[in-house]
Amino acid sequence: MKQELEQLLAQNGTFMVEGALNKNKLAELARQYNPELLSLLMSDEKISNHFFSKLETGILVFKKDVFLQFLNNKEFLPDSFTAYKTKIGLATGEKYLSENNDVVLSFPYKDCILEGGQTKDDAKRQEIFFNETLAPTEINRLLDDKVLTNFKRYDKDGVHNVEEIKDTDNLIIKGNNLIVLHSLKKRFAGKVKLIYIDPPYNTGNDSFGYNDSFNHSTWLVFMKNRLEVARELLSEDGLLWVQTDDGEVNYLGVLLDEVFGRENFINLVTVKTKIGGVSGSSEGKSLKDATEFIQVYAKNKESISLKPIFAMTPVWEYIQTEYIEAGKSWKYTSVLLDLGEKVLIKTDSKNGRAYYHYPNAKTCSVRQYANDHGLTEEEIYNSIPEKIFQSTNAQSSVRTTLIRETENIESGFVSVSYVPSKGKNQGELIEIFYTNTKRMVMFLSDMLTEDGEGNLLYKEKLTTLWDSIQYNNLSKEGLVDFPNGKKPEKLLQNIIEMSTEENEIVLDFFGGSGSTAATSQKLKRQYISIEQMDGQIEKTIERLVNVTSGKDEKGISKDVNWSGGGSFVYAELKNDAQDFKNAISEATITEELLELFELAKKSSFISYRIEPKKLKANEFEKISLAEQKQILSEIIDNNNLYVNYSDIDDIDYGISAQDKELNHAFYGKEQ
Repeated sequence: MKQELEQLLAQNGTFMVEGALNKNKLAELARQYNPELLSLLMSDEKISNHFFSKLETGILVFKKDVFLQFLNNKEFLPDSFTAYKTKIGLATGEKYLSENNDVVLSFPYKDCILEGGQTKDDAKRQEIFFNETLAPTEINRLLDDKVLTNFKRYDKDGVHNVEEIKDTDNLIIKGNNLIVLHSLKKRFAGKVKLIYIDPPYNTGNDSFGYNDSFNHSTWLVFMKNRLEVARELLSEDGLLWVQTDDGEVNYLGVLLDEVFGRENFINLVTVKTKIGGVSGSSEGKSLKDATEFIQVYAKNKESISLKPIFAMTPVWEYIQTEYIEAGKSWKYTSVLLDLGEKVLIKTDSKNGRAYYHYPNAKTCSVRQYANDHGLTEEEIYNSIPEKIFQSTNAQSSVRTTLIRETENIESGFVSVSYVPSKGKNQGELIEIFYTNTKRMVMFLSDMLTEDGEGNLLYKEKLTTLWDSIQYNNLSKEGLVDFPNGKKPEKLLQNIIEMSTEENEIVLDFFGGSGSTAATSQKLKRQYISIEQMDGQIEKTIERLVNVTSGKDEKGISKDVNWSGGGSFVYAELKNDAQDFKNAISEATITEELLELFELAKKSSFISYRIEPKKLKANEFEKISLAEQKQILSEIIDNNNLYVNYSDIDDIDYGISAQDKELNHAFYGKEQ
């Protein structure tokens, strides 16, 4: 029967993928009662008798469930699912690259939802798929609003019961991020100004512990599902920043073009992480990794506004690393000792400008000044930046007029004084100095700022290369130990300040150790952080408690004078079958799984496709522990992982009156 069915189906080329039967497409066509498939099945008497029932009138009725059960049997097309699941096809229209010369990236699981439900750092179980076109009612239930429970409010005074949900509350939500994102839509659609995510990188050892056995195709589906709903949450002027390594950046770019539109691409930022990459067997096979990448997309590029942000580096360190060690010429090497007498040359009432001559202006080099005063050049740069200058041949209408008005002056300095009508000095009286060769004087102090400890920092407007952010000593940032996965608060500060104003909403749905939430709180932004891992949630709460109390003095705390304050609300999706799934993962012996096996047969969350009477314990005992876990996972209806909000009044779930009230408030239901 198995061989005959394979041979029959292989007669139709549209059922094939590169020489193998496409098991997933066959299942989809069966659920749609596809005439082409049914006609082919009816053409063989033996197969027709097996998959069709004949009525007295002679009409054949397709036994869809029998066909699907046969299709899903491991003996039938055993490698088809895996081969299809792991393949990324380059395709145009419905044809693969091998059949067409045009190239467009197409994902084989483009029409599927990958749930990625993992709660333990060391779990490596298989991904869960739901096909959007095969069972839309199941998908709709999976993504329905879910019940939130275990509400707690944290502030500087400790932990409190939650009496109400405020529009301005910071939120930490535990649960599968795909499902949480859909549960946020009713309350936050179109309201989130910034989304920053640092998803699992598909490296096999990502410290977040998500199922890193993802191959390219499943990883892309995993991201696609989340990015689509994330876009709905963004405001019209909202921005998405996605940080990845070089393993997925190219594929992700194509996916982001599809979800957000290529016209809404902003930048690809390269971040120097200063972390050594490959070693051992890879040595000599590839270059060591020293960078990660952030792809920036707008919901609507025409509506956004990015604020300029500056990289800050101690001035002497900047001179050494960016110029001396790089073999480049550092220009700020002169010192203005004294301007001397100021002589008016002319005033122009038409434009309000006044021109001056400083005939006795005195200058010297930084090196000479250091020698004359018995100091190092480093000490000079850190003590008199307001006197250190360079001259530049800057072109402007002001300079053109000044050259004309001072053409006979060949000594000292000249200057022009006026009130700009626009720009950063609009409405203020300023004086711009020029050398006797009419080159504009630029003082080093205009390029510096001072940190909270009085150190002078060179400020340079950020470009798409971020190479001044320190990735060293991050393990204790936020006073929680998370050695391999943290992102520096300084990195997040740049992104948040560039993309948002105070009190606007920042979302991170791969919350990790809470870096985005902590940085947002210090910068007075509202935030939502989603995380499903038990360990990460604990670290996030611990970290934010330290932030709220003012105990956290690391990260950007000193830069923003953080001393504590604010609050956040914790809540989690109310588990239903998820508790059962967790128990499966944690089981170590067959006896434990047998207890779960018997529980599953009596449960309300067993899949409607499963007949409990056919589940035999004696057969279950004969297979391996891994297979037992797989079977138990597969018989669960994954729509029941969490309790639907529509079932909040079901007495079987025992939801408290307070939780009901808070959920009604969260979802905007009037009492």
